[in-house]
Amino acid sequence: MDKFYHSVRLDADLCMGCINCIKRCPTQAIRVRNGKAQINSKFCIDCGECIRVCPHHAKHATYDKLDVLKQYEYTVALPAPSLYSQFNNLDDVNIVLNALLMMGFHDVFEVSAAAELVSEATREYLSENPDRLPAISTACPSVVRLIRVRFPNLIPNLLPLNPPVEVAAILAAEKAMKETGLPREKIGIIFISPCPSKVTYVKSPLGTDHSEVDRVLAIKDVYPQLLSCMKAVGDDPPEIGTSGKIGISWGRSGGEASGLFTEEYLAADGIENVIRVLEDMEDQKFTNLKFVELNACNGGCVGGVLTVENPYVAEVKLKRLRKYMPVARSHIDGDAEELVKWTKDVQYEPVFNLGNTMMESFARLNQVERLCKKLPGLDCGSCGAPTCKALAEDIVRGEAVESDCVYYLRENLHKLSEEVSILADDIAAGNAEGYEMLKVMTEYIQRISDEMSLLDSRDEKEKEKE
Repeated sequence: MDKFYHSVRLDADLCMGCINCIKRCPTQAIRVRNGKAQINSKFCIDCGECIRVCPHHAKHATYDKLDVLKQYEYTVALPAPSLYSQFNNLDDVNIVLNALLMMGFHDVFEVSAAAELVSEATREYLSENPDRLPAISTACPSVVRLIRVRFPNLIPNLLPLNPPVEVAAILAAEKAMKETGLPREKIGIIFISPCPSKVTYVKSPLGTDHSEVDRVLAIKDVYPQLLSCMKAVGDDPPEIGTSGKIGISWGRSGGEASGLFTEEYLAADGIENVIRVLEDMEDQKFTNLKFVELNACNGGCVGGVLTVENPYVAEVKLKRLRKYMPVARSHIDGDAEELVKWTKDVQYEPVFNLGNTMMESFARLNQVERLCKKLPGLDCGSCGAPTCKALAEDIVRGEAVESDCVYYLRENLHKLSEEVSILADDIAAGNAEGYEMLKVMTEYIQRISDEMSLLDSRDEKEKEKE
């Protein structure tokens, strides 16, 4: 299994070489080389920010299409809590659940019901492990992957519990096999996801060796067909929902923490805010916290790039929907207690290290600092890297050269022109020794001038495209 599998992909044919993505990527995983963006698979955490900001739609998420329902004899839908927030005037989740059955699913298992089990297990974990507080939620795969590669000191603080989608998949598969008598391979457990991060989790899970989710559909693909089925369901559908306020609340930022019945928590959403919180946690700036809920998307899961509704409007809809629901309807029994827990620890992946050893890393870090002093420090992105420091690191890794910096190139060209002028004066005064050097430097300047012409030509083409 590829530990750096990614559901966020690049369509090079659509990429115009702009720098929107490199400036927004939270882990600086993207570079623009030869007029096209490139994604470093080791740095990427599948947060979907590049999909959100790309004006040319060159970034996209890979997921399954609706025809996967035909590949199984029996299919179970796992609707994310954020799915309910996509519809106007929805006051009963059973309308959505019955519409999923009308779409062709044989059964439905709410992820929000599994979320209530995880909330109950989290409350127990917080009371039994005071030495590992604050615990960091592991519901958002992008956050877990971010901590795995960038914040190794916080790995012990990760909540060692499966995300609700995994718990739901395990329970749904067990229920389907028991009720149908079919072998596991003929049953399709299909998650309806708000974001590409969950797709990556299914293909390459953390905390477990294998995910019980078989396929992942996007909310935006399911939405049109589901909407028409909801109209056919009517206003008084059969009640098949098994979750309450706690489970439904997981779809928005702060919803998971609200189910822990404590005020000693912090909730942050948006990947840039998440990084700020993690940096402060590493510096031990937070005290008296029991739990930290972090969501890579603005607003929480309702802000995923595979949804259709504005995240802040969706959050309001979710709050209104849960208003008259019971607090919780699902509780852990003896069988469910173990399946909630991780079966495999998350390991640190030192992908950002500059060297293979500590001494090599320190030596290269010194090189980076020296290069940063030579570079202009404008962080313009013209070189294809998001910052001057990122370019310096690329140069040290052997992935870029100093002349990739336009300003550095122009400054050197100016200095060389002055030196050539001085040499020309020497030759005119009768100093024949400078002739050969003048010839060499003239050829060098010509090469730089050619490179500058190419850069100017590229800039003009980009302006014409804009």
